[in-house]
Amino acid sequence: MELSRRKFIKTSAIAMASAAATGSIASLVGCSSPEPAEEGADPAASADTEAAANDREGITQTVGVCRFCGCGCGVIVEAKDGKVVAVKGDPDNGSNLGLNCVKGYHLATVLYGEDRLTTPMIRDDKATKGTGVGAGLREATWDEALDLVASKLRETWKADKSRLAFWGSGQQPIVEGYCQAKFWKAGLLSNNIDPNARLCMASAVVGFMNVFQTDEPAGCYSDIDETDTFVTWGANMAEAHPMLYSRVQARILNGDDVKHYDITTMNTRTSVNADKVLLMNPGSDLAIANAVANYLIVNDLYDKEFVADHLKFKQGTEDIGNAFEDGYDKSDVGQTVDAVEEITFEQFAERLAPYTLEYAEEISGVPAADIKELAEVFADKSRKVLSLWTMGVNQHNRGTWMNHCIYNIHLLTGRYARPGDGAFSLTGQPSACGTAREVGTFCHRLPADLLVAQEPHRRYSEAIWNLPEGYLDAIEKPGMHTVKIFRELSNGNIDFLWSAHNNWAVSMPNLTRFLGKGDKKGIIDAFIVVSEVYPTLSTQYADVVLPAAMWVEREGQFGNAERRTAVFEKAVDPPGDAKWDLWMLMEIAKRTLEGETIGETDAFDALFGEWYDKDAADFKGDGRETSRAIWEEYRTFSNPSLNPAAEAINVEAKLKMENKQLAPYDEYIENHGLTWPVREVDGKWLATKWRFCDGPQEDGFDQYGIEQYGTQDLAGGVSFYKSADQRPSVVFRPWEPPAEEPSEEYPFWLCTGRLLEHWHTGSMTRRVPELDRALPEALMDMNPDDCKELGLVDGDMARVTSRYGTCEVKVSTAGRTGQPRGRVFVPFFAEETLINLVVQDVYCPLSKEPDYKKTPVRIEKA
Repeated sequence: MELSRRKFIKTSAIAMASAAATGSIASLVGCSSPEPAEEGADPAASADTEAAANDREGITQTVGVCRFCGCGCGVIVEAKDGKVVAVKGDPDNGSNLGLNCVKGYHLATVLYGEDRLTTPMIRDDKATKGTGVGAGLREATWDEALDLVASKLRETWKADKSRLAFWGSGQQPIVEGYCQAKFWKAGLLSNNIDPNARLCMASAVVGFMNVFQTDEPAGCYSDIDETDTFVTWGANMAEAHPMLYSRVQARILNGDDVKHYDITTMNTRTSVNADKVLLMNPGSDLAIANAVANYLIVNDLYDKEFVADHLKFKQGTEDIGNAFEDGYDKSDVGQTVDAVEEITFEQFAERLAPYTLEYAEEISGVPAADIKELAEVFADKSRKVLSLWTMGVNQHNRGTWMNHCIYNIHLLTGRYARPGDGAFSLTGQPSACGTAREVGTFCHRLPADLLVAQEPHRRYSEAIWNLPEGYLDAIEKPGMHTVKIFRELSNGNIDFLWSAHNNWAVSMPNLTRFLGKGDKKGIIDAFIVVSEVYPTLSTQYADVVLPAAMWVEREGQFGNAERRTAVFEKAVDPPGDAKWDLWMLMEIAKRTLEGETIGETDAFDALFGEWYDKDAADFKGDGRETSRAIWEEYRTFSNPSLNPAAEAINVEAKLKMENKQLAPYDEYIENHGLTWPVREVDGKWLATKWRFCDGPQEDGFDQYGIEQYGTQDLAGGVSFYKSADQRPSVVFRPWEPPAEEPSEEYPFWLCTGRLLEHWHTGSMTRRVPELDRALPEALMDMNPDDCKELGLVDGDMARVTSRYGTCEVKVSTAGRTGQPRGRVFVPFFAEETLINLVVQDVYCPLSKEPDYKKTPVRIEKA
């Protein structure tokens, strides 16, 4: 019998669930869906088939999305007796097509760690902050915990709202992030709200907005299956985006002369199969990219028609320094970092002229011949080229600039928005796009690309939220970004901090600043609330710990790196008294806003009364109904015709939103996710795979720009929705050196990052025995010659010290990464190592994203 791939995957999912439910690994071998016994069949085989069918009784199946990285893999979730027993890739999800990675296969186990938080906790002894798991905390009722949180929040809000902050997460579902942003910005009139996506994707966000005036990639994962050439810039996809890397490898193996160029500061598992590795000095990627662009122009290899028809050119502020000081953002240079001016193409070419191949080699250490080869690949119109990048570009003291430089190359060669031919920024978290970027949880944004600083954007938001005109003018200035929040926390200028689903006491850079050093304690005075699923180092600093429902213990939605929004259905109930984050928010909001009004309406009712009955302390519908209702309000931002008041506002904001349209909620369930913009055509909602790209809409192409704005198909079917004076911008950005460079005192570069088995700070994956056994501790990868010189051997403990702090970590010369001399790598998942005590908190001045990749350190035997 011929077995299709899709049927095989579905059959395997059923087999996996049966094995997990019965504890029988043998049932996985050769297992398929039970069929009636044929006449003359072996009785033993028939009995086995009947047993397998019986094992399936009571199993429920729901559709979900992996809650780890930004790949956004769809999964099938099997549950029995109130417990998730198996997870398998969903073949109907367009992002992963049934593929899954080792973390995804262990999603079920992540729910059931022995120390799961199930009861609210309140701190009785502040002197015990940071001294151990549960120290100084006692169990409490929900009413007691919520009353205390709301009273502290209200007290701070009334006294000085500049001293309160919320730190959200790219792991929160979309409707939760939307409501949190609405409560903070419209309810409390505060912009001191930011997501942990600031630590991973902010440089990409600012790059998109500077270049295209709209956020997120134009392409999709199908580009991987279409391209001829992969260029990875600072991206260890094999470990950080394993499902996507498997598609890269499949394309290389099955395609005709498919090439891969890996531009990196160290050899990684992604480097292993690359055709060429361009091993560069830290921070030198700007010089390489500018040399490629210069080579294209000098040798007349750029796409003249595309440049003339679609692009404009700019240059920005230079010599912008680095954000060492707390007051950098308000300094003269800090306030001018976003300034740009238009220049001609000839002026742009003149600015690039110093970046010869030889000059780039001098800065980067990459041979001029290799840079030339890369440039000629971009120039070769017989090939498609796909650039992929992630933290190596974004976590950079010039991260936004480097995003610009990659786009510059693709725009000069006309390689954008076409299948297999484009620039693709990969996200790090499951909903860094959907929740952090799209719903307005950044301190400077409102939902759907709107900005608090833009008066028309505030009017548009007021119309959708039914607020009095001018009400949101109180938040016309951005609030504190993430690094600013934690710097001010350490300075005693934050009185109330609420964080949800992020382990900041492990993940923030320069932890020494606020955790304390030696006998000097860190953050003690601020009232800290942590919503979490497991005890973490962050909960040790909390005054109140709120136990949260996790993943499929409630319904939610994630938005992934290819703009795919997908719903994960509720499969089981949360344990103990753990609650849906959205319920916590509603209960805290109603207490905090008690007695307050917006116009003549009760403030809570004005914001949330449509969905939540504050007297009954419950939602007016079940999880599906509530999610659907909130979604319908949120999607009005991109479908203004749904709201007469918004439709009446003829502003740039409305036109902008029409290019980000979202579908009705149930469409995402029926289709296992959709990539926006999703537009209704002849009664059917069609997803867009390639924005700006002319072609049949039913095949995922986007004709909307041409139809709506009348732009012409001038260069191969690309339209950027823009009139002539709003074209995408090619922005000249020079190479500037790292914030700090190695010295006699600190001679090594330290880079941090992720490895395959553990997700971020390991608060979930280290509770999976199989993953923890596979990678039980953080090791410092070193060059063998460096070890020999320092008298270190594998297994030795080394002390790593920067001018920020110090920690101890075990040495390895045979780790996952191959280090050139003078460089070391340490993953940041290990709480016991706490490498971020050492890492600088310098950030990109435009995006405010920290540079985790190049801290000068000293290494000595511990």
